[in-house]
Amino acid sequence: MTAALSPLPLPAAEPQAVATGRRAHACLLLALAGLLALHWPTVAAMADLWWHSQTFAHGLVVAPVCAWLVWRQRARLAGCPLRPTSFMLLPLAALGLLWLLAAVANVPVLQQYSVVLMAAALVALVLGLSYARAIGFALAYLLLAVPFGEVFISPLIEFTSSFTVGALQLAGIPVFRDNNFLSLPSGNWSVEEACSGLRYLIASFALGTLYAHLSYHSRVRQAAFVGVSLILPVVANGMRAFMIVLIGHYSNMTLAVGIDHLIYGWLFFGLVATLMFWVGARWRDVGPSRQITSASGATATPPAAFARAALAGLITLAIWPALAYLALRAPADAGRPETPLALAPPPGPWRASELRDSDWHVRHAGAPQRWAANYTDGTHLVSLQLTWYRHQSKGSELSAQVWNPPRTGQPWKEVAATGRRIHYGQYGIEIRQFTIQAGETRLLVWRWYRQAGHDTSSPLLLKLLLARGKLLGTADDGAEIVLASRYDERPEQAAEAMQSLLSAMLPAIEQGLAHVAGQ
Repeated sequence: MTAALSPLPLPAAEPQAVATGRRAHACLLLALAGLLALHWPTVAAMADLWWHSQTFAHGLVVAPVCAWLVWRQRARLAGCPLRPTSFMLLPLAALGLLWLLAAVANVPVLQQYSVVLMAAALVALVLGLSYARAIGFALAYLLLAVPFGEVFISPLIEFTSSFTVGALQLAGIPVFRDNNFLSLPSGNWSVEEACSGLRYLIASFALGTLYAHLSYHSRVRQAAFVGVSLILPVVANGMRAFMIVLIGHYSNMTLAVGIDHLIYGWLFFGLVATLMFWVGARWRDVGPSRQITSASGATATPPAAFARAALAGLITLAIWPALAYLALRAPADAGRPETPLALAPPPGPWRASELRDSDWHVRHAGAPQRWAANYTDGTHLVSLQLTWYRHQSKGSELSAQVWNPPRTGQPWKEVAATGRRIHYGQYGIEIRQFTIQAGETRLLVWRWYRQAGHDTSSPLLLKLLLARGKLLGTADDGAEIVLASRYDERPEQAAEAMQSLLSAMLPAIEQGLAHVAGQ
């Protein structure tokens, strides 16, 4: 007696899971492509900085590194359950609103962070929270692609200057410091923006974070190595500046003063980074890879659900660029003639004095109305400058400032900045006080903004007031008020003269701004 042998049926779950996974990833790629298309100007602005700025050139490799980090987990991700998470539409909408506020206020870095976070939110929306958590480091690492860090330049310059002076004094070399200018018997040095060490700091943090993720399993060791990658380049940059000044001093200013200045810097940074990674390798503790054993979730979700999630995400994202277009369109009175900005003469003892080509003048991007005059009381000379925008837009607004060189002589350099409270009529306001220098000439400068009837020196508040005006359709005009005076040894002498002129010219300033704004 024989029995017919029938072939055993092949399991269909595995091919079905693979096909569903491919459709889900295709939906995600389409959603990401839609995100790039909707926010292409924001992405293009990031790419432009990657290509043209040496400080942020690392952004060119961040996205490929993130893609590689995901690819190296493909075996683990194959078992990750894929389930769209509709709840992520709420964070996606919140990020869209944040992008809208940044767009109308023209805060590019906030727009760029919003777009990067939108990409992470799309992953969680289309493929699910489990998948997003599995590639969480890659999604977080993508934030390093945003060109951010210029806000740290001034503190880094201050630290580098202080470190260099302290090291020179310990070495027994006499040094005199005037803000960021250092004077030695052998010559003079200036701690410039390129000397701040921001490039080293960003490069070290990007490399150190990636190395810690790949080399350590312990969260404590990861955090410790990232902390070292932040602290070490700052201290190393101080050492670099000290050694460059030392080489220049003992070589009678023949070495480390030209292109070799930068070469020595990068060689030293390379040596420090190599030492950091070599020492870090001694505590390498890569643990076993965490496995995801559940694959049944991939077959529990119908393929159409991923398409619906991607479509819902794109619809949510498309709302905000449309609103930004409506808020940023040209106002109806954009082409009408403007009322000229002018101020009445001051009361005695102040009187007008001639402007000189070598005077420092505040500049802004675009074509605002500008008004400037020098005044003297017979002892001090104070410059009063006003800038007024009838309408503000990208590239033509109060925060888009240009520090211009004088027409003759050396360029002006900002060497110090701080906050200060001054008297403005019967109340006080917070302003920003700057010290700028051209050769041996030093200038004390006071600057603050007038936006929507508010006097402020805060760029953040200025942006918020501008965004509110754009979104509500109210007036978006704005002004900046600037006073400046030269001084020799005591900046307070210049400050007293500037306060005196401001009190004398207050009625004229208020009347002039109200007249030009049509109030």
